[in-house]
Amino acid sequence: MKLYGVTGWKNNGKTTLVERLVAEISGRGFSVSTIKHAHHAFDVDHKGRDSYRHREAGAREVLVGSGARWALIHELRDEQEPTLDALISRLSPCDLVLIEGYKRDVHPKIEAYRLEAGKDLIATGDNSIKLIATDTPLDIDRPQRNLNDISGIADFILGEVGLA
Repeated sequence: MKLYGVTGWKNNGKTTLVERLVAEISGRGFSVSTIKHAHHAFDVDHKGRDSYRHREAGAREVLVGSGARWALIHELRDEQEPTLDALISRLSPCDLVLIEGYKRDVHPKIEAYRLEAGKDLIATGDNSIKLIATDTPLDIDRPQRNLNDISGIADFILGEVGLA
């Protein structure tokens, strides 16, 4: 599996960029999976559901399956947050894994940058950022594409990982 990240500060368009890249790259016939980092607790099921009740009773893992999809919920309980590598190892084989977040991990990344968000570029201190997807021209020694140039950004990623 090939890996490529999309990073950036909050409100810089990471999720929208990943969503659009998944549609573009999978539309070209490649299988794409994603991993998203969350800095907060999150839940994929809801109070009152059977799966929620199983977890609340103490189950470490709950797998919910149907004719349309399945989901595995793993409660960490007293375990540490899994590493990115550990999470990647849980994925089924695919052509490309797009990783949203994980800005401190060392893998090739694109930085999503919007001027109005008012944050500094991460790329100035991170050589793992290979391209900046931005809404404004920047004075930096990295290639840049407009945030809306999804085809061009997809071409860049696919070229970088050898799928072009």
